[in-house]
Amino acid sequence: MDLGLRGKVALVSGASRGLGRAIAETLAAEGALLVICARGADALEKARQTIAERTGVDVDVVAADVATDAGVALVWQHTRDRFGRVDVLVTNAGGPPPGPFEAHGWDVWQRGVELTLRSAVELTRLVLPGMKERRWGRVLNVTSIAVKQPVDGLMLSNSLRAAVTGFARTLANEVASYGVTVNNMLPGYTRTDRLEQLNAATAASEGITAEQASRRTEGQIPMRRLGEPHEFAALAAFLASEQAAYITGQSIAVDGGWIRSLL
Repeated sequence: MDLGLRGKVALVSGASRGLGRAIAETLAAEGALLVICARGADALEKARQTIAERTGVDVDVVAADVATDAGVALVWQHTRDRFGRVDVLVTNAGGPPPGPFEAHGWDVWQRGVELTLRSAVELTRLVLPGMKERRWGRVLNVTSIAVKQPVDGLMLSNSLRAAVTGFARTLANEVASYGVTVNNMLPGYTRTDRLEQLNAATAASEGITAEQASRRTEGQIPMRRLGEPHEFAALAAFLASEQAAYITGQSIAVDGGWIRSLL
């Protein structure tokens, strides 16, 4: 299937590793022109080299913190100067720290808001006018299965990713008539550094090993295994495609059946 992404300009945040990197590589493999950003310059450069070698695409990189005004502005200015537009925006950021309500003061909540919610809102704010003018655009937010079924011990992630969902669902209706779609992608338990960190935190709090925590997680998944980043990235490529033009306002899980709800 030709997804119609060749020549489209894709901006992927949090793309130095994990899900963001997998999404970036998948979009590049479909022929999209690519700008990736993350905070760590070294990891970002390694990602650039790997993606370029595997796909033949010349990948642009921007080392920036999209939880800040300066970081968002830098990413947008670099992308605009290089390509003049963004056709596909993928908002993705590292998850806020785990823990129950009592573990986090408002300063931690505020940092979580800036990283998880503000980054998605402000990147969208900058790319949306051009999408509306060209009457074509895709906004994809990486959120979490926690927005449909809260995960114990993830107070911040459960709350803030739900906020992104509300933002995206409302925006989807506002821009649908311009040919712009807005969707959320919900990763389940996937083989990433983030999952390793969560397993380590669980192990420390419960006095078990990280391996035991991981096996328990896998036992909760009907497929009895973790997801792989490239499996999640395949959804991003489809939602960014021409074929997905009538899909908007949706939150779609890639979770091996972990979510138990009907919808």
